[in-house]
Amino acid sequence: MTELSPAAQAVYDAWYEAIDAYSECDPPPQLAAAFRALADAVVPEDGVFLSTASAARIRRDLLAIATELENTNEH
Repeated sequence: MTELSPAAQAVYDAWYEAIDAYSECDPPPQLAAAFRALADAVVPEDGVFLSTASAARIRRDLLAIATELENTNEH
């Protein structure tokens, strides 16, 4: 598996524990899609609820985790 950032690794570990897996497998693409939806729901692209810098940083971080999770499926 691709080396993940600490944040993406924490998400991967939580997913892996939740499925009670006995063998190593990659997260489904749906996990990354869920993180993208989370980014859209929590921080809309226009960032109306937060300062522009804060919204952009949070959104960027969530989307980066989604991208890392997607890339674990590209061997």
